[in-house]
Amino acid sequence: MDEVSLGKVLQEARKRAGLTQQQLCQQADLSYSTLAKIERGAIKAPSVFTIQSIATTLGLSLDQLIGNSVESPSLSQASQKKQSKSGVRFVYFDINGCLVRFYHRAFTAIAEASGQQADMVESTFWHYNDVACRGEMPMDEFNSILGQKFLLPDFDWRTYYLEAVEPIEEMTSVLNWAKEHYHVGLLSNIMPGLITQLMNRDMLPNIRYDVIIDSSQENSIKPEQRIFDIAQQKAGMHPDEILFVDDSRTNIMAAEKCGWKVMWFDDYRPDESAARVRTALEF
Repeated sequence: MDEVSLGKVLQEARKRAGLTQQQLCQQADLSYSTLAKIERGAIKAPSVFTIQSIATTLGLSLDQLIGNSVESPSLSQASQKKQSKSGVRFVYFDINGCLVRFYHRAFTAIAEASGQQADMVESTFWHYNDVACRGEMPMDEFNSILGQKFLLPDFDWRTYYLEAVEPIEEMTSVLNWAKEHYHVGLLSNIMPGLITQLMNRDMLPNIRYDVIIDSSQENSIKPEQRIFDIAQQKAGMHPDEILFVDDSRTNIMAAEKCGWKVMWFDDYRPDESAARVRTALEF
């Protein structure tokens, strides 16, 4: 598919979703000029992560949006997927605490900038985190509220987050390996725009995810059953064909109640946890 054809496909999908260019840009955290150029076919070979972000915002997988016509040498081209000994065909990975670390460094940086105690900073953050991750509170409002509480008028959580975050290298290796053999997806409680920014900064593995479940796009967070129902429907698998890897025992229990296979990830022992994921996916 050339850039002109790609632009037409994206434009038609956006219109079917009932979104203006401005609305799509806001929800996908893209600049207006970038989207306009893509739809005009003026950008040659736009980033696959940008296209994937658009697909996620429109509630589509990458294949549903553009089919199999976009190829990238950096992405796995495996055509045949396997089934593990335990019956797994699809693996969902959590992001925070499983693929990347960030919490303590971000809170410490905010505490230093504001003169507040780190435990107070963290407590305040968690008070508003869920509504932001559901997409019920715009990031501007979230930043304004926390900025007032921390006495930081130009506060921007995403800046602190992205400066603090670091990949869990053991899981980067596992996810790249899993993609060669299985369908893989991301299932994360996360604030608007952060998945795209993590991908653009190479903080997440550069692969073609089959599904990305972004809580702020689905208006639901783990451990709510609704988000697991959405994730299962988009994966197109039976419950017992899905393995879910997460660092929260509460989320693990919720997924298990849905009939999924689950694995708790201990980010204090990432090497051991990564090895257990590989063992669970033996075929």
